Amino acid sequence: MRVLLSLATAAMALGMAAAMAASERGTLGAAGELLKGLPPPPGHYDAVMCVTVGGAQASCGPVTADIGGAGQALVRVSDIAYRLQVHADQLGVTLFHGTMQIDGFFAPYQWNGHNLQFNDPEKGTRYEVKLGTRRFDTP
Repeated sequence: MRVLLSLATAAMALGMAAAMAASERGTLGAAGELLKGLPPPPGHYDAVMCVTVGGAQASCGPVTADIGGAGQALVRVSDIAYRLQVHADQLGVTLFHGTMQIDGFFAPYQWNGHNLQFNDPEKGTRYEVKLGTRRFDTP
């Protein structure tokens, strides 16, 4: 009896340790992706995007951000659009000018509250999208 109790206690401890380790690695998203941080609720947001190239000062300006479900987002500044899609533990970034694709890359990323940070290590460029409050006046 004592052996069975010891085995049950050990199994519970292992299960709790595995659950804690999984929560430290990330959260499993609705589409099965491993997300780094939790994105804000889906919707339309006014935002500020900052781009830093190399060691230069960040260049920031207003953008609109549409956060969708399943790890998708669209960030627009004038006629430039960043289409963002979570792929496993990377962010797929596709850059469009109008309807023409002008760049694309995969990037490590992190949601920190209402801030999305990602970078393009190949170009030495860092991005940060700071979402404002969610808007309800647009679909």
